[in-house]
Amino acid sequence: MKILDRYIIRQYLSRLLSVFAICMLIFVVQTFWLYIDDLAGKGLDFETIFKFLIYFTPKLIPIVLPLSILLASLMTFGNLAENYEFAAMKSTGISLIRCMTGLFLVHIAIGVGSFYFSNHLIPYGEVKSYNLRRNLAKLKPAIAIREGIFNDLGQMSIKVKRKYGEDERLLEDVIIHEKTNDYKNRIVIKAKNGELKSKTTDATLQLVLYDGNRYEEIAGKNYEERMRFPHAKVHFEEYIMNIDMSKFNNVDLSEENYTTTYKMQKVNQLKVSIDTLERDYSSQRKIFSENFNKKHYSNQIKPLKDTESYISDSLIQANILNIIKTTDDWRVRQIVERSLSDVRGILRSLENKKRTFFYFQKLINLHKMVMLDKFTLIFSCIFLFLIGASLGAIIKKGGLGLPLVLSVLIFLSYHYIGIFVKNAAEDNSVHPILASWISTMVLAPFAFYLTKRASSDEGFVNLDFITVPVQKIYSKYMGPKL
Repeated sequence: MKILDRYIIRQYLSRLLSVFAICMLIFVVQTFWLYIDDLAGKGLDFETIFKFLIYFTPKLIPIVLPLSILLASLMTFGNLAENYEFAAMKSTGISLIRCMTGLFLVHIAIGVGSFYFSNHLIPYGEVKSYNLRRNLAKLKPAIAIREGIFNDLGQMSIKVKRKYGEDERLLEDVIIHEKTNDYKNRIVIKAKNGELKSKTTDATLQLVLYDGNRYEEIAGKNYEERMRFPHAKVHFEEYIMNIDMSKFNNVDLSEENYTTTYKMQKVNQLKVSIDTLERDYSSQRKIFSENFNKKHYSNQIKPLKDTESYISDSLIQANILNIIKTTDDWRVRQIVERSLSDVRGILRSLENKKRTFFYFQKLINLHKMVMLDKFTLIFSCIFLFLIGASLGAIIKKGGLGLPLVLSVLIFLSYHYIGIFVKNAAEDNSVHPILASWISTMVLAPFAFYLTKRASSDEGFVNLDFITVPVQKIYSKYMGPKL
């Protein structure tokens, strides 16, 4: 390796590591605030929170790495051009392409490494972070009862309209669904006011309700008794409830019950899952089509023909009721209502199945896009490096001013194009292969165009075809007359 290559690579890698660390820190902090509701108020130690952030960090690499490469390359080559180091290199016969060759090979290695990272560490981090989030959801934050929604407390669900007073111990408009041994909500308690007597961190929480009613549906012994809907209603001025909170913090945070979602799979596992899903999807569509035709075509949807002669299309278009061979008005209404009911039932069946097939197809598309994203990251790193290096050589500015602005604008365009198209691909509006590659395909022509212009020492855009004719016209008609 030449001394020049080592110098440029050293300059670039130092900036890349610095930018990567700063961007990663920013995104980790943003992640922490995004999931603050899952972490705050649950008595978690620092080790558990740190684990959660570490497990979540690998998922940030596909966002942080391309941005860091773009910004670092733009800063490095912009600084070299600003300090006239490129001018010195060109004076000795070294072209810009030759200067970029060493870093180009480095980015091929970074791209291949990013593939293996996204294929192994990201699924592992997804398994750990997802299961940890699910387990954290079981921890009750010292019974922090939220207003306006039902809060599941294990043995009951409670909803309050408003909390007020000291430490928000006073409750207004309380509704409680108490669970029974058969796991049914047969007991409902409603009270105008309530109060939390004991500390919310105690193993047993004492809840006192004022001015309310307790409703209980009594399970009948036989069908006739259940059809009478037996129940009991009791009015109370004060009602004391003791809620056992000890079991809520008895959660194994290392338990992993979810390991097979599409984000947790490697490429070989995704291929098997996609093949299985597509086979099941095709089979379900075929079975539904056959069953639908057998059930509805034979029983409800019948050809419009008579036993004696076929009904002409003109007759149907004139008045569909002419096919009903009866003069009784009540009979006509009965037939029409029954037909409308049958058609509505068929439409509901089709709509429900359409919704099921939509989610099935969406799941297949998500599997495909996650698999392809592991490959597109390789080319994204290379193309963003070419764009950043070329722009740096053209604008001749280093530091964190203009390069930072340009990097953010380019990266946001690249990132949001991918997001919008992938959202469209979920409902099959766009093919999932195109959705995964579209943002990279957009980068490719810009990367080659900017590299060509930077290597020939041209500006960002050549506007001579506009400015030269204007200057000629100006000099001809507006210039000084001798």
